[in-house]
Amino acid sequence: MDWKLLATTFGTLFVAELGDKTQLACMLMTAKTQKPWTVLLGSSLALVLVSFLGVMFAEFICNYIPTDLIKKIAAVSFVVMGCLIFFDKI
Repeated sequence: MDWKLLATTFGTLFVAELGDKTQLACMLMTAKTQKPWTVLLGSSLALVLVSFLGVMFAEFICNYIPTDLIKKIAAVSFVVMGCLIFFDKI
């Protein structure tokens, strides 16, 4: 196991998810239902499934499209989305 990659992935996703809409949704569901363990289990399963789908899609798509091109497409997409949000188009 690549422990450095594991730690980097954990740290990156942990910081990215703090205060994000998923965390806020979990807080609201827990406050509304008063069932924190059920919300924790449901949200954990959902995040694991979403991560699994992302990793499997990436593994599949990287077999057909060079990684450098994927990085460039992702970078341009983020810039476009940022501009659209900045100019209140979304």
